[in-house]
Amino acid sequence: MAELTVDRVYGEALYQVATELGKTEDILEEGLAICDIMDLEPDLERLMVNPTIAADVKKEILTNIFEGRISEELLNLLCILVDRGRAAHYKKIMKSYRLLYEKEEGYSYGTIYSAVPLKEEQLKKFEEQTGNLIKENVKLENEIDASIIGGIKILIDGKVIDATLRKRLDDLGSSILNEKGGEQ
Repeated sequence: MAELTVDRVYGEALYQVATELGKTEDILEEGLAICDIMDLEPDLERLMVNPTIAADVKKEILTNIFEGRISEELLNLLCILVDRGRAAHYKKIMKSYRLLYEKEEGYSYGTIYSAVPLKEEQLKKFEEQTGNLIKENVKLENEIDASIIGGIKILIDGKVIDATLRKRLDDLGSSILNEKGGEQ
């Protein structure tokens, strides 16, 4: 629970600063690019969270890598996270920031559950179809659910769209029972 609060607090603070400066989109792009760099170069992330390396050394390295390449505000955030021992939260902070940005842009968020991972083009198609259905822009995150035999289930803004094979079989069973009950 504390992690969620840390991520949200820093994400909101960064978003507020970015909004005041009119840099919300730029900081989002730069921040996500740093997440990608961390994924490609895990040593960078390990450096940032390594407790045996002094914060000043970490900040100097980050400054050498990123100064002039990213906004001053984002570099400051990285340094603050290092100073406060919260660098491990960076990716989650950027996720929180992205959610704030996209919400401001009019997006609704949901989760699409499937038996197997969805391809990017499938996910985009489901986002588009769900958006048309609920009349909003939609962003979906794919999660695997081993209990799903086939089909998908979407949870968005408290609504459930259940297009799983299990649901279809249950509906068919109910329909058959109702027909039999109506014959008597």
